[in-house]
Amino acid sequence: MIELVALDLDGTLIDGSLTLSPAVRGSVERAMQQGVKVVIVTGRMFVAARPFALQLHLQGPMVCYQGAAIYDIESARIIRETPLPNAVALRVYEIAKAAGVHVQMYADDRFFVEENNRYAALYASLSREDPVVVASLAQTFAQRDSTKVVLVTEPEHAVTLMADLQARLGDQAYVTRSQAEFIEVLSPRVNKGEALRFVAQQLGVPMDRTVAVGDSYNDLPLLEAAAVGVAMGTAPAELKERADAVVPDVAHDGVAEAIERFVFAGERV
Repeated sequence: MIELVALDLDGTLIDGSLTLSPAVRGSVERAMQQGVKVVIVTGRMFVAARPFALQLHLQGPMVCYQGAAIYDIESARIIRETPLPNAVALRVYEIAKAAGVHVQMYADDRFFVEENNRYAALYASLSREDPVVVASLAQTFAQRDSTKVVLVTEPEHAVTLMADLQARLGDQAYVTRSQAEFIEVLSPRVNKGEALRFVAQQLGVPMDRTVAVGDSYNDLPLLEAAAVGVAMGTAPAELKERADAVVPDVAHDGVAEAIERFVFAGERV
């Protein structure tokens, strides 16, 4: 019996239109009426993810920043935060600057940039939050940690840049991609799977009674941690191959199908 459903947000619950479909809303509501806990597990900032949780009438914890920060939806209180160590964040900043890549740093649930360019605008259009423009990220974050660091570049450059960062940082950071243009660098102590285990323990739900749905590279730890890992139809091949099941894309209400199959119908894998 599934007791907890963990859902990625972008590309899973919502597409570029940033809207929740009636079918998905209905499935989530029915699941909660049956006593199933539903948790959003996203790379988004809390301020950018909370509106969707409220639309779904979710309560309790929500995982943000790929697991680096977990908030209580109603009170907006931080339950747990695990920032990227300051020295590592500043090293990532220097690597990005040397490569001519746009970089963003995060604190107090805001994102900071040195230039409000098209890359910052792309991120802002999805988060619906404006950046804080500063003269120098290195100076702004000289004495404070960054929740995460995000590099924004062209999709064709992201794969090579991510591999380079992984090689140079090693076990000092967790490096992943949330969307084609976004490379995210976080504390090596966190990822979506680790966050799901933390939240499940807090809620008193055994991991063998969890299902997770996601669509991108950063969702792999989430799907592997859950008893049932479900990939969306638009997921990369690597994610689909390692998932227990694949459902349709957002436009065809993949989340609703996943809940129908693994919560209501009790399908096993």
